Amino acid sequence: MPTVIDQPVEARLVAAAPRMSSIPATLHYDRLDPFAVRMAFPAPATLEGVDVCWTFSRELLAAGLHGAEGHGDVRVRPYGYDRTVLEFHAPEGTAVVHVHSAEIRRFLRATSELVAIGTEHLHIDLDHDLAELMRDAR
Repeated sequence: MPTVIDQPVEARLVAAAPRMSSIPATLHYDRLDPFAVRMAFPAPATLEGVDVCWTFSRELLAAGLHGAEGHGDVRVRPYGYDRTVLEFHAPEGTAVVHVHSAEIRRFLRATSELVAIGTEHLHIDLDHDLAELMRDAR
């Protein structure tokens, strides 16, 4: 069984201009970090011209399909039935992207097959993580 899911998605960047350009993005999930998902954007899609990866909770992504969620750097909300809006807030500004909700649902189904919702804590190796933390503290 795989331990990682990488799913390409088509994101539409909402710009100040009325036109929305499509950018490739990737949703990433790793069983070794079971509470988190990552959304990566390639360098050409960013203001700084470097790859950017945002990390946020799988729970936030799932809840955002049904209603506005998030109060920090990442916010998620539905936009009609077939789109989901993800807002990424940074000191440099805010990026707003639309993703087909079906792509997010498919990704979440795949992550749930890998690690069932509510069982994330069973996939964390606290002894290993503590040992790494202590090693880095020396």
